[in-house]
Amino acid sequence: MADLSRLSVNRRRLLAGGAAALAGGAVLNQSGAAHSATVRNGFGVDVEPFYGPHQGGIATAPQSHGLFVAFDLNDGGRPPAGRTERETVAAILRLWTTDAARLTQGAPALADTEPELATRPARLTITVGLGVGLLDRIGATGARPPSARELPLFDVDRLEQRWSGGDLLLQICADDPVTVAHANRVLTKNVRSMAAPRWRQAGFRNARGADAGGTTMRNLMGQVDGTANLAAADFDDLVWMSGPAHPGLVGGTLLVIRRIAMHMDTWDELDRRSKEFTVGRTLDSGAPLTGSREHDEPDFALTHNGIPVIPQNSHVALAHHRGTRERFLRRPYNYDDPADPGQTSNSGLIFATFQRDIDEQFLPVQRRLAQFDALNQWTTAIGSAVFVVPGGVRTPDDYLGQELVG
Repeated sequence: MADLSRLSVNRRRLLAGGAAALAGGAVLNQSGAAHSATVRNGFGVDVEPFYGPHQGGIATAPQSHGLFVAFDLNDGGRPPAGRTERETVAAILRLWTTDAARLTQGAPALADTEPELATRPARLTITVGLGVGLLDRIGATGARPPSARELPLFDVDRLEQRWSGGDLLLQICADDPVTVAHANRVLTKNVRSMAAPRWRQAGFRNARGADAGGTTMRNLMGQVDGTANLAAADFDDLVWMSGPAHPGLVGGTLLVIRRIAMHMDTWDELDRRSKEFTVGRTLDSGAPLTGSREHDEPDFALTHNGIPVIPQNSHVALAHHRGTRERFLRRPYNYDDPADPGQTSNSGLIFATFQRDIDEQFLPVQRRLAQFDALNQWTTAIGSAVFVVPGGVRTPDDYLGQELVG
C-alpha cells in the first residue's frame, strides 16, 4: 500500500511548485511586457517619408535588407479584354502607390490580411521602376531618355535570363526582413491578375547599428564597396532628372542592376597581399595602396622602382572616375544564396546604381572594368537590367509614373 503521508507531502510540494511556477510565469510575463515596450521604442517604428519630389530608397541612407523584384505583364503583355496595355500599367502603379504610401508609414495596406506585420516599418522604402522595353510598348518612347536602354553584352558577361530584364521593378528596403517580406507579399498579390514576378533578388548589408552611420559597406570578398560614392550635393547634377529634356521624369532617375557572382572558392586561394593588389586597396582599412585612410585620394602616378604602387589593372584604378561625369550613386547589397550542386558557395553582389545618364556616367567605367579589371578572374556578371525610375508622388491624389502612363 502506498505511504499516504508521503503522497500528501509530495502533493503539497507539487502544489507549492505549481504556485512558484505561476509566480515565475508572472515574472516572465512582466519581463516580456517590458521587452515588448523596449521594442516599441526601438528603430522598428522609424519611418521614411513617402511623399516628395523623389522616390524613397535612392537618397535614403541604405537599409540593412533589400529586395529587388522584377515583374512581367501577364499573357506576354497582352492586356485583358477592354483594357490597353498602358491602362494595365497605370492600374498597377495606382495600386502600388496606394499600398506603398500606407506600408512605409507603418499602416496596413488596404485589404491587408496580415495587418500586424505592417506596424514595424523599420525605415521601409518602396521604389518603383519601369522597364525600358515597356515604355516603348505603351507608347511612351518619347519620355524615355536616350541612354535608357539595355546595356550591351560585355565579353566577360555570362548573363542568365532568370536574373535579367523585366517590365516593372520593385525595390523594397527596410531594416527588418519581416517588413520587407510582408511588403513584397502585399504588393505582389495585389497585382497578380495583371503581372507576375520574373526574378527576385534578396540582399543584405550589416545590421543597423553594427557600424557607425556613414560607414562604407563591405562585400563578401571583404573589401569596402562604395568608398567613392556621391555626396548629397551631387544628386541634382548626377542623379535626378530635371528640365524640359525629360518630360514626365522630373525628379526621377535611371537604375542599373547587375548581379555579380563572386567565385569565393578560388578567391580564398589568394594570399592577402595578392588580394590587395587585385583590388588596389588594403583590406583592413580600405585605404588605397598609396594612402593610409579609406578616403585618401589614390595616387595612380606613384611608383616604386618604376612600378606603379597601385596596379594599373586593379579594380580601383579602373573604377575611378575620369572626370566629374563618370560618377554615379552606388547602392549595392550582398547576396548569399544556397549553393548549386558541385559548389560550396553562391555569394555575390546585387550592384545597383542610380544615374541620370547611363551613357555618360556608367558605361565608360563599365567598359574599362570589363576589358581590363584584374578582379574579373573572381567575379562574373550573371544578370543585368535597366529601369526608368519616375519622380516621387507629391500628393495623395497622384500616383507613381502618372505623367508617363496617365
